[in-house]
Formats: sequence, C-alpha cells, structure tokens
Amino acid sequence: MSRHPRALLAALPFAIAACSHDPNFGDENVRPDYIKGAIVSATYDGTSNDLLTAGLGKSGLAGAAPAVATPAAPTVAELRTLAIYNNYRALVDMTAAGGYGVLYGPNIDVNGNSSLGEGKVAGEEHIAYADDGTGAQNVTMMVQIPASFSPESPCIVSAVSSGSRGVYGAIATAGEWGLKHGCAVAYSDKGTGNGGHDLAANTVDNMQGTRMSAAAAGKDSEFTANLSSTDLAAFNAAFPNRWAYKQAHSQQNPEATWGRDNLRAIEFAFYMLNQKYGETHGGTIYKSDKLALDKTIVIASSVSNGAGAALAAAEQDTQGLIDGVAVGEPQVQVNLPASVVVKRGGNAVTGGGKSLYEYFAIANLYEPCAALADASATAVGLTPILLVNKAAAANRCAALAANGLVTGATPQEQANAALAKMLGSGWEAESIAFMPTHYLFAVLPVEVTYANAYAKASVKDNLCGYSFGGTPAGGVPAAIPAAAAAQLFGTGNGVPPTGGINILNNNSVGGVAVDAASVSPSTGKADYNYDGAKCLYDLFTAQNATGTALRAGIDASKRSANLRGKPVILVQGRSDTLVPVNHASRAYYALNKSVESGSKLVYYEVTNAQHFDSFVGTAAFAGYDTRLIPLHRYFLQAMDIMYANLKNGAAIPASQVVRTTPRGGTPGAAPAITPSNVPPIAATPAAADAITFSGSTLSIPD
Repeated sequence: MSRHPRALLAALPFAIAACSHDPNFGDENVRPDYIKGAIVSATYDGTSNDLLTAGLGKSGLAGAAPAVATPAAPTVAELRTLAIYNNYRALVDMTAAGGYGVLYGPNIDVNGNSSLGEGKVAGEEHIAYADDGTGAQNVTMMVQIPASFSPESPCIVSAVSSGSRGVYGAIATAGEWGLKHGCAVAYSDKGTGNGGHDLAANTVDNMQGTRMSAAAAGKDSEFTANLSSTDLAAFNAAFPNRWAYKQAHSQQNPEATWGRDNLRAIEFAFYMLNQKYGETHGGTIYKSDKLALDKTIVIASSVSNGAGAALAAAEQDTQGLIDGVAVGEPQVQVNLPASVVVKRGGNAVTGGGKSLYEYFAIANLYEPCAALADASATAVGLTPILLVNKAAAANRCAALAANGLVTGATPQEQANAALAKMLGSGWEAESIAFMPTHYLFAVLPVEVTYANAYAKASVKDNLCGYSFGGTPAGGVPAAIPAAAAAQLFGTGNGVPPTGGINILNNNSVGGVAVDAASVSPSTGKADYNYDGAKCLYDLFTAQNATGTALRAGIDASKRSANLRGKPVILVQGRSDTLVPVNHASRAYYALNKSVESGSKLVYYEVTNAQHFDSFVGTAAFAGYDTRLIPLHRYFLQAMDIMYANLKNGAAIPASQVVRTTPRGGTPGAAPAITPSNVPPIAATPAAADAITFSGSTLSIPD
C-alpha cells in the first residue's frame, strides 16, 4: 500500500478529547464531543431495503416516484426512500441512452461491467447531528457501512452533499462508488441541508424529516429560524405564508465551515467503525488496530459544493486524516493574484477568478437579456416548452441600457452586449447554448440563497425584496399543500423553488408575485425583476452594513489552495455554465501551483460536459442530449485513479484536456452513448492535450 507517513488512529482530532488509555488494550473509542444528540441506526438486508437504492434497485430508481401511503403523514422509511430516489436522479442522467445502467448505475460493478443486478447494498446506516450545543448548527452526518466492508483492507470515502441538498445528496456519486468498493461512506449535509421552516404554521423537520411544530422539535430541529415569538408574529402578519430555509437564513454562513464539517464526518465514520469492529473489554469498546490511520485509505470526494467541501477539508487537515481527494465540478473560491495568467490556446483568459457571489450576480443581471443575442439563437431552452419570455427579456435589455449597463439601440444589439459582458466575465463560449436554461432553473435560486447566507441575513430582512413562499393569488402567497410540506425532506433540494415553495418578489407592482412574473417598480414592466437583480448586484460593493457583512462572508468562504502535499484530482466540464471553469478549477489549480511546493494536484478538463448531468436526460431539455456527454463518467474514473494510487501506488495521469464526442442526432432522441463518445483519461496525454503550469502561467489547450 502506498501511503504517506502519518500517525496512528490515536492522532485523530476527536481522540484528544477525554480519551482514556489502557496499556493492555489501547485507546478507548470515545464518542466525538460535537455529537450532541442521539445516533439513529438501522440495518438493511440488501433485499427488501438497502443503503444505495432504498430497496428500489436500479430499475426502481429509473421508474416512477415511490408512493407514500398517507401523503400528508409519510413515515420515516418513506421519507428516506423519497430522499434517495430524488437525490440519485438529481445527480445523473437516468436514461439508458445517456449511460445509466450501461456506463454507471447500481448495476455496474467496479470493473465497469453490468454484473450487480439491481445493485442493492446491504449494511448499516448511522445518522447524527454535529452541533455546538445550541441546535443552531445541527449539521447532519451519516455513515453507511456496507456488509462488504473489510477491516483487513479498510477504506472510507467522504461524500458531502452537492448543492444545498440533504444528507443523501451525494449518494449517486461518491456514495455509490464507495459502497461498491466496500468502503464506509461518510456523508454530511455540511450545514446547508434541506431544512425548511414554515413560518406561518411554525413547523420544521427533525433529523429524519418528520414534520412537527418548532416547539416540539426544539434543538432536534434541522433548522428553526432565529426569531422571537414577537418577531415571528409580526413577520407573519406582514408577510403571510413565507418560509425560511437553512442555508439562506441560518445566519451561520455554513460555507465557511464546510471543511470542518467534512473532517468531522470522517471522524464520525472512524468512531462508528470502531464501535463495530473494536475490541470490547469490561463493557468498554477500544479502537481496533486494523483501523489505524496508516492502514485505512481515506478519500475525500463529491461534486459541486460537496467537492468544494472536500478541498476545504484537505486544506484544513492538520492531522493527516485524508489520504487523497477526487472531486467533480468543484464550487471553490480563491483569491487569484493578478500576476497569475490563465491562457486557453494562445489567448489570455479575461475575467476569471471571481467569487461565486460576483459571477452569479453578473449572470442574474445579464443572462435574461443575453438570451436574445445572435449567438444564443440555437441555445437549448429557446423552445416552445422552455421558452424564455422574449418580451420580458427585451424589457431586461431595455432596463440595462437605460442604466448604462449595456450599449445598443435595439434589443438585439443590447443582447449582444449583454452576452459580451458574460463572456468577458469568465464564461467560455461553450456555455452560450446552455445559459437560458441555467438562468430559468438555477441562477436566481443560488444568488438569493448565497446573498442571505454570506450576509448572515435574517429571514425578516427580506433581502432585496425577495422572500420564499407559496404561489400568490391576488398578490397574497398561499400556503403550500400539507402533503407537499410533509414530504419536503424527500422531495426538496434545499433551495427554493422546491416543493411548491417559490422565490417571490415582495416589491412587485400590484402585490407579491413569483419573481419571474413580477413587475419592477422602477420600470413598470415585467423584466424578470430588474430591480431585484440590480440590488443583488450592487450588494457586492455596497458601502453599508449588509454589503460589509456579505463581503466578509465571501472572504471567510475562500480557500487557500494549499493541499498539504496530498494527491488531488479535479474534474470539470469545459461547458460548465453554472460554475465556470475560469472561476473554479482553473483558478484553483493555478493558485495551488503558485503556492504549494511539490503540488500533487492534477486537473482533467472534459470537453462537451457541464454541471448538470441530470439535464442531459431531461426530455424537456432536448438538445442537451445531442451536445453533451455525462461528466459523471470521468468523476468515476478519477475516483478509480485515486484509489489505485493510494492502494497500489499506480501513477496518476498528468493534467490534460479530455476530448469527447457528443452523441449528435435529433434533439430529444440522441443515439445511445458508446465508449467512443467518452474515451478514457489518457495515461500519458498527447502534447496537444497537456495542461501545464510554468512560471505564473496556466496553459489550457484549445
């Protein structure tokens, strides 16, 4: 086994807290002090129910949503099944033509063959909260120990949720890979989670998703807004039927502590493994020597926000807990020095290295107008099904022009200028085709959520006039159906719009309206809420308390890019429209090479791949299927490469551009994917594909 030197299990951070030592047996297995409540455990037989598919199997995950016997009162088991079903489908293309059940999926074994039948995985599942005792953090952690786990060859994979999803939010990515390889999987919702507080009903979810009153839940609530009874009553009177959401309104800025939460999840996995495999003497459980750090492979992994959390954990890992990292499409922020140059081909990239908040503010402001640009004429989402409202988009262009933010006398000229702004702010041209769909379904939810999170705003602040609530009727939001509220743990994604909860414009002319249909006071027009978008854009530089707090929150969430000598693999799609490569992987890679002597970081940039594999197989998004391949294919390869390196010392291929071939054909009916569409990462990249860093210049082949 190829391992870097490090201490034994006794060096774990939690081991230093009240850990007794018996010279005959070693160290006692002490429960980490940040686990404040009960540890809820269950065992699944791998037939009627299981760790990976909740008993649905490969076929069930691809089928219709599982039924709930009493929709307004789902059981804990039903909520878990819904959560696994929806989180799995949110991360991968679920069509066979796109690769499900062929290149990846529960039925595909570690050698890439379809040999696992329905792919159910027997084993144990343990869930607990990590908290400081106040109940304000309540980071959900979960450890899955497959029946195939071997203490003779132990491994742990961390699987932090992507986006703002709940604790099952990485089950289709790092979770599946780890379980198939017999590894314990350390999950965490990293303090974002799927916690919604219905302020009018004053109901919340507990750790396993059961809906109850905030008073009954107490400190066991996944999230309860920090409002006094007086403030809650006043807010409900002024803003009826609103919701607070955990990442947006916890006032914790959870991104700043994603690394800590990931490390804690790994520690929790070691604790539960030692509870199972440690030696018991006199009623006391002692740690197993077989689970010592120098004998256990630990890979930090996940995608998107979860990938950013894995990188943060590696940077903060002073105890040598993590051996290696393999992540996909990381949402990670750095301060990239002006002296560092990123080139694509022979051309210097402009506008890269921005914070997530800044580039989302730009997208939220300019993307609706850019949808009318000449280069957007064939973009996915400009179809009768997902038609960008051209009148509203033209109105956004007019508002931008009236305020000097774009030039041009016609909507077309203004749209071309808006698109030029996007391209000059770090987006690659490969993203143009996917901007309209991303705006319609992803940009505003992220921007509103992070504005509140970074500023540590309260729900009662209604930052920039935005709030979350049911669909308004006559300018007044309605309560969402009881069944929808009861099932949110299983159906929600942690960021409205979700489960019937919308993003609302409180300031819309004529009364509260769903944001996309609202009318801006400054223009008197339906323009995708120009006033709100401009307000969010201006917060980044606002010289007031909110702007200052927001910038402090952003700075607290930036990473150093010093990976402490660990081998690390980044994988990202060049067409990533949500988290552009110039702000994420390219910027992180360049900074790492600038600050870490002896860096072991490699980067694989995949052509014809983007952030949302699930969009590729979505029928309404016809055109994604003909133009894109699943990035998930390369995430899995990166995990295989890292595991082989840590276990057997196999070489990690050098940084490179991986050139793929889209499936082509008719939008919505692309031919089935074949291995030729997704060639493997080259053991030795051709010179024309090699990504290099020299001096202070990162060079990405065209």
